[in-house]
Amino acid sequence: MLSRLTRPQVLAVCALPFAGLVASAVFAPLPFSVAYPGTTADVLGAYKGTPVITISGAPSRDTTGQLRMTTIVATGPDAHVSLGDVIDGWFKTDQAVMPRDSVYPSGESTKEIERHNTEQMKKSQDAATEAALAYLDRDDENIKVTLKLADVGGPSAGLLFSLGIIDKLDGDGSGGDLTGGRTVAGTGTIDAQGRVGAVGGVALKTQAARRDGATVFLVPKDECSEAKAELPKGLRLIPVTTLQGAVDSLVALETGKGSVPAC
Repeated sequence: MLSRLTRPQVLAVCALPFAGLVASAVFAPLPFSVAYPGTTADVLGAYKGTPVITISGAPSRDTTGQLRMTTIVATGPDAHVSLGDVIDGWFKTDQAVMPRDSVYPSGESTKEIERHNTEQMKKSQDAATEAALAYLDRDDENIKVTLKLADVGGPSAGLLFSLGIIDKLDGDGSGGDLTGGRTVAGTGTIDAQGRVGAVGGVALKTQAARRDGATVFLVPKDECSEAKAELPKGLRLIPVTTLQGAVDSLVALETGKGSVPAC
């Protein structure tokens, strides 16, 4: 068959299956998720009409400024992500392409993932409360802290929850606000001993923070490099490893006394 065709005709015929392979590669689903900057929420205020932090058993302060926890949004575990989506994501600063298994545990359904994230959020809230009350040396008092953040899961708001509790109970320790009236954002897990852990997605979270008015961003120290890679203009990074360090940095920033670490 091919011996009877002219050279241009042969090339045209051979090009058809190649084009088909390319098209299949471009549109075939790949094991990746595409992530974007998500919502932020001021833990000192309300989210979707409900106060994020409610304290009983002790007087709480009226605060100024904001402490905004940050999120990312990723395509779901069943979403169709093609080669075109992956290539597009690699060239955009407001997107990140990640292996799906690094975002969603392999083999789990959407409902199982939602349940897991809800459990992680609850553990994070408990640890944040314990760390904040221990920092204030008030863990033996009858203080009840209720944390509510509808439709947000995972442990990455732990640091901001602890800071919010401290600001509402004690401020900067000298009558002022821990935020100094600024819009401060950040991310980081926390354990009951006040140790801050890495979370991932910080480059996207800094963009969400700046979009929503933050001028300061608290980042787990181990993720400084990632945060600096796509840092929005006008956003100052402060690396943290502990709750104590985060509070000290914010107080130094507010008072102008002492050094404020930088990435």
